[in-house]
Amino acid sequence: MTRLVALDWGTTNIRAFHIAADGTLLDRREKPLGLQSVKNANFAGAFRDIAGDWMAAPARPRALLCGMVGSAQGWIEAPYTACPAATGDLAAALVAAPDAHYDIRVIPGLRCQGAGGPDVMRGEETQLVGAGLGDGVYCLPGTHSKWAVVEGGRIARFATFMTGELFATARKHTILGRSMVDAQHDPAAFAQGYVRSTAAGGLLNHLFAVRTASLLEGLQPQAAPSFLSGVLIGHELAEARKLFDPKRVVVIGAGLLVQNYAVALAIAGIEAAAVNGEHAAAAGLYAIASAAGLIAR
Repeated sequence: MTRLVALDWGTTNIRAFHIAADGTLLDRREKPLGLQSVKNANFAGAFRDIAGDWMAAPARPRALLCGMVGSAQGWIEAPYTACPAATGDLAAALVAAPDAHYDIRVIPGLRCQGAGGPDVMRGEETQLVGAGLGDGVYCLPGTHSKWAVVEGGRIARFATFMTGELFATARKHTILGRSMVDAQHDPAAFAQGYVRSTAAGGLLNHLFAVRTASLLEGLQPQAAPSFLSGVLIGHELAEARKLFDPKRVVVIGAGLLVQNYAVALAIAGIEAAAVNGEHAAAAGLYAIASAAGLIAR
């Protein structure tokens, strides 16, 4: 096979990559066709909508998918592979999507036994592969932030923090939101929130401090969301340090979120490096496809 069609298919969006046999990115697309937008579970139709022309004859490449498309609510459930897991373990556990015309495989997620109980991921394992699986600690921030440890080229263990979802809930559905307005990110307020997270009192107390800072400390409504973000990311980082004791963290993602984690890590005295999340996803899909023999280099 001379080309690969690779999709990072999440809950809200699809990122699609058309990749040559040597790994060169030929084209990329993105559409809001995540699981929440697929009508009547017509995943085959959604796939053709974004990548049908890439799959056409005479090339007829194989396709590889990662992300929530492999969940129980997705196109086909790809059972979790146990940690520790390397690229070859993921490649050996691919599941075929039920499509009558094309060879489409789905990458399994990972599961591990964490300090607080079992944990799972879908999609992040592919980004970790794309980031090179060098030994160390990785952070993949988002709605459900993941912290992972790679040892000996294998994803050894990880932990999930519902930081992004808690931010959205607190911002929109609690009393905290009444003292906030949407505005550009305020780096000073973010740092102030992070520093508050390091004080005594714990997360629940510090969440209410977002309100008292507005009432009594002059925190402006346009700065309050950044303060809240600093509090939550600060607590996430504190717990991740207890679990993994990182001296250096590779943050996989893009944009303001990665910048905020880099700021928090710098305040904590931890070295940080950044890897573009989209590039990591494409590289990981290509690496797993190559290991599975779906594409000849």
